Amino acid sequence: MRTEQAHRIGDVARAAGVNVETLRYYERRGLLRPSRALNGYRSYDAEAARRVRFIRRAQALGFSLNEIDELLALRARPGKSCADVRRRAEAKVAAIEHKLRALRAMRKALGRLVEQCAGRGPVTGCPILESLTREERA
Repeated sequence: MRTEQAHRIGDVARAAGVNVETLRYYERRGLLRPSRALNGYRSYDAEAARRVRFIRRAQALGFSLNEIDELLALRARPGKSCADVRRRAEAKVAAIEHKLRALRAMRKALGRLVEQCAGRGPVTGCPILESLTREERA
């Protein structure tokens, strides 16, 4: 009978390329579930570092921790289809496209304000601040 080796938090953090506080945070969020030894130390299985790397890569693609939790749950259910994961990825792409449109609109509006400001004179006459102070017209 083979027993799985337990890993300490520092070992897992090094293997995953994160700091110990990141692991503690993921544990509080329910993304990691280490066991506790009798002395109270966290004990991680061999899969923990791979799971943390998965979480980090998913975050880099824009997935929230809640969405990552859902992806991990899908991964653990062999009856689920790849289509379930694809739908989530497509939804993330659509959300990113929406954010990009909003950011482009912000850049355009702020660029117009910058063009109106000569950058000289008292701050009380700054067209950027005046624009931010102006009441919205209904």
